[in-house]
Amino acid sequence: MDNVLEFAVHCARESGKIQRRYYEKHFAIHHKGEINLVTDVDFACQKRIIELIQKKFPRDNIISEEQLNRFDGKTNRWIIDPLDGTTNYAHGYPFFCTSIAYEVEGKVQLGVVYNPIFKELFVARKGHGAYLNGRNIHVSAISSLKKSLLCTGFSYDIATSTQNNINHFVNFLHEAQAVRRDGSAALNLCYTACGRFDGFWEMKLNPWDMAAGALIVEEAGGRVTNLAGRKFTLYKDDIIASNNLIHRAMVKVLKK
Repeated sequence: MDNVLEFAVHCARESGKIQRRYYEKHFAIHHKGEINLVTDVDFACQKRIIELIQKKFPRDNIISEEQLNRFDGKTNRWIIDPLDGTTNYAHGYPFFCTSIAYEVEGKVQLGVVYNPIFKELFVARKGHGAYLNGRNIHVSAISSLKKSLLCTGFSYDIATSTQNNINHFVNFLHEAQAVRRDGSAALNLCYTACGRFDGFWEMKLNPWDMAAGALIVEEAGGRVTNLAGRKFTLYKDDIIASNNLIHRAMVKVLKK
């Protein structure tokens, strides 16, 4: 599996090269919805990663954000977000990344998340720990929700759906030290893994938003569940990730 991880890192770095090349320069921006953006950079990153995978692992299944996906449970699967944080990227806000995970027999075996602007490479292999630029990382030791820095995000239907996370956001503002929202679930998970955040929750996510980051949190000693505190399932759309010490307290707030 080491060679697969090395290959995933290579794919993420290749995507990062494209992101750096066009960052804060002219590129086309399209709308998938009223506030849901996609850029030509998303498509270019996705094309490059898929080309590399199809050449190296032609029998593997690939699911990625900017394509129609076929979920074949019988084959190994690459789970890709070519540019997580597209809205940030489009506005020149340097908080975005490429996220790549590899799933074997229904279980994610490795994850890679790369922010090319900060040059931060997060990697994890199941059972082998989590790393940032080659340094072993671990979740924080904060045990009080009132002393915790949390993060979250909001779905693109926030203006029309009653399941919009606003109530949870307000509740945590009262219960935690502070709450951040900065537009990349994959990086938020990695920041939780390395102790910058103490906990993260979000609703209405996709597998490519969570796959790599969730494994990185677990390998860094954290806990990952659904919003009810039960077993996390990648192909459902909600998640809590924490340092484990504040997990029950987070679940309690989310049940309000």
